[in-house]
Amino acid sequence: MTAHLKLAAAGVALTALLAACSPATEKSDGGATAASAVTASADVQPFRIGDLDVIALRDGGMTGVPNDNTILAVNRTRDEVAAVLTAAGLPGETFDLSIQPLLVRDGDRVVLLDAGAGTSMGAIAGKLPASLRAAGVEPGQITDVLISHGHGDHVAGLVDGAGTLTFPNAAIRMTEAEWAAIKADPQLATLVTAITPRVETFAAGAQITPGIKALAIDGHTPGHTGYEVGTGADRVLYVGDMVHHYVISVQRPDWRIQFDGDAPTAEASRKAVLARAADENLRVYAVHFPFPGIGRIRREGETFVWAPETAQP
Repeated sequence: MTAHLKLAAAGVALTALLAACSPATEKSDGGATAASAVTASADVQPFRIGDLDVIALRDGGMTGVPNDNTILAVNRTRDEVAAVLTAAGLPGETFDLSIQPLLVRDGDRVVLLDAGAGTSMGAIAGKLPASLRAAGVEPGQITDVLISHGHGDHVAGLVDGAGTLTFPNAAIRMTEAEWAAIKADPQLATLVTAITPRVETFAAGAQITPGIKALAIDGHTPGHTGYEVGTGADRVLYVGDMVHHYVISVQRPDWRIQFDGDAPTAEASRKAVLARAADENLRVYAVHFPFPGIGRIRREGETFVWAPETAQP
């Protein structure tokens, strides 16, 4: 989802959720605090995927986005959207979206999946560096930033307000097709100049680290990719912007999302990945679902529902 469209849609500021983390002393390779020693808070949620330490990190989000049937349900009526929301116990007039990159410790690599919105969205985002530090990780300890796609709320956080690299020691990695699309976007020219020396591309479906494999999820952008994270039978699908809202996008996967560049392909991808997650009982990490964004997809009749691992706020 692009940053400027999110700002236009929001209309209200994000309610800040700041909580202090207890000092952590246990360290793992690279000097970053192990997830087992991290205290959960409103902005930091550690968990495990097989042998991997993983931490959900809040960057920001939006509350009270108007249900104007032009964002997550293009060409559907406001009443249709409201009916789905209210049936799930939510207000029908508005909805909320979160932004939470994911940190993965994979051996000696400290990997960040997506970089958040940085300063591009004003007061409603930009908390990622503080969330990282609350989790015991300094930006300079990040070895890899894996990008799902080039929209502002996923790449703008690669640089700070002065245009300096936020993660100066990290390789910035994405699909070849997505890097080509980013370089062709004139709105991202300044970002491209800053990150080019650190960019490494990979083919769709590549094994990125021992515990992280790229997962092609076509349609949202030219090279949009998810990531399959985990070891052994315990895996998580990091789905990028395949889905945006935990009710609308899951229960109505065939509804068109405004931000999908190739809507029919994106809809087919959404239904296929949701079906796989449900049938294989895979955990899913959704960047824009309520924090911390980790749960499973369940079949319900002819559609799907989101089953979070933690209580919805």
